[in-house]
Amino acid sequence: MTDDTTAADERLRRWRLVLGGGAADGTGRDLAGRDAAMDRTLGALYGGGGSGAGADGKADRAAGLGGSAPQVARWLGDIRTYFPTSVVQVMQRDAIDRLGLSALLLEPEMLEAVEADVHLVGTLLSLNKAMPETTKETARAVVRKVVEDLEKRLATRTRATLTGALDRSARISRPRHRDIDWDRTIRANLKHFLPEHGTIVPERLIGYGRASQAVKKDVVLCIDQSGSMAASVVYASVFGAVLASMRSIDTRLVVFDTAVVDLTDQLDDPVDVLFGTQLGGGTDINRALAYCQSLITRPAETVVVLISDLYEGGIRDEMLKRVAAMKAAGVQFVALLALSDEGAPSYDREHAAALAALGAPAFACTPDLFPEVMAAAIEKRPLPVPEV
Repeated sequence: MTDDTTAADERLRRWRLVLGGGAADGTGRDLAGRDAAMDRTLGALYGGGGSGAGADGKADRAAGLGGSAPQVARWLGDIRTYFPTSVVQVMQRDAIDRLGLSALLLEPEMLEAVEADVHLVGTLLSLNKAMPETTKETARAVVRKVVEDLEKRLATRTRATLTGALDRSARISRPRHRDIDWDRTIRANLKHFLPEHGTIVPERLIGYGRASQAVKKDVVLCIDQSGSMAASVVYASVFGAVLASMRSIDTRLVVFDTAVVDLTDQLDDPVDVLFGTQLGGGTDINRALAYCQSLITRPAETVVVLISDLYEGGIRDEMLKRVAAMKAAGVQFVALLALSDEGAPSYDREHAAALAALGAPAFACTPDLFPEVMAAAIEKRPLPVPEV
């Protein structure tokens, strides 16, 4: 068999798996062995049912996943056998959305079979109040695994980036020689350049403050827990725990829908934070910002981060007035439409434009970019807004 024939056969095989078989697919290709088993897992989700082998050996897509938790658990095990993790996670989300499997996630054997990711955590949190006690410990174990993986990925870089920002924000005007910030000192004294000597005579030195001189920063994370913000809630809770572990930052974490809940006292364990949320419901950003405003005692040293799609159910004008008042008092206000890797979010464009007009641009932020956004806010420099 030539290479061209092998490549053509492989393409035909892939098309057969995509199209699902039957007289109309045009491939004329039968599947056997591992390919047939893989086709059954695909057919169960995307073909309106599972594929069983008919008398002619061709797929007969009719079985489906049904309502049986053991059957779905077996299917989840099958997809992990045949597909890589990234594909497994996509198929799990599709199964939950297309086949209404949320109720089946309340079964412990299902949770043990699932490939855990941020999206599954969001689903579990949305089902938290309906979850039987026999399942909650398994659910917490799944959530903890995802949270610990995220902390390993995000914590070191976040601490390093923000520690540097805090040190730089504590600059002093009479530094020791070893503490001089030469880059900023030169830029601040360019007007004192002496051409005849080819040098700058600095009138003012700018230096880095030592850690002991750094002014403690207050950070308030204000998180919209409406259903569409599930992934953002997960990431924000992890970041909240990381920030709370830094002695130079006093972190408050507030979640809201139409009510406001302060989860600051649970920040030592992001899993407790997540199970303290209640995904779903309406949105009252104005009420949430009113509470955050009441927490501010040192405006010039405070960063407020609102994470919301801005679909406001409260009083719009009051919401904008609160943002304007905080900024006028010296608060660094950051509006994130999403904190996730999910791509462009859906959001209220009118409210986003109104915040931008106040000098608070609203933008989506990936978890990898978040430390840089926070560093810029702490140093009171322009935020690294991603290009759209």
